[in-house]
Amino acid sequence: MQPFHLESITVGADCAVLRVGGEVDVYTAPQLRERVIELLADGARHIIADLRQVDFLDSTGLGALVGSLKRLRDHDGSLTLVSAADKTLTVFRVTGLIHVFALYSCLPEAIAGDQHWQAALASDGRSAEQWCRDHELL
Repeated sequence: MQPFHLESITVGADCAVLRVGGEVDVYTAPQLRERVIELLADGARHIIADLRQVDFLDSTGLGALVGSLKRLRDHDGSLTLVSAADKTLTVFRVTGLIHVFALYSCLPEAIAGDQHWQAALASDGRSAEQWCRDHELL
């Protein structure tokens, strides 16, 4: 298993990708929650959490994601999730959260599904594919 890590990449005034890796559990979920709070304080309202590198997600991690979604919605924002791992998707299916979150298997699809992201990248002058490639997110 890889160590827990967070990386955020912003684009435009109100969009960010939060790349998450390792285990999201009782020990690391507070860091995830705090990073979303920091991004929100810095103006990011539309966050895509890239969970493709997450090895393990427990109920505390789910709680951090649900709380982050609520916090962002309170500020007219959104939290979209990207996960290609069957084990992570199973957690969302079993808990019924698959109906709460917008879930995608890759970042370009998540970007294409969000008008705020499309506008941010249009002002940046790059396509979703190009932006993801430039930030090593494919």
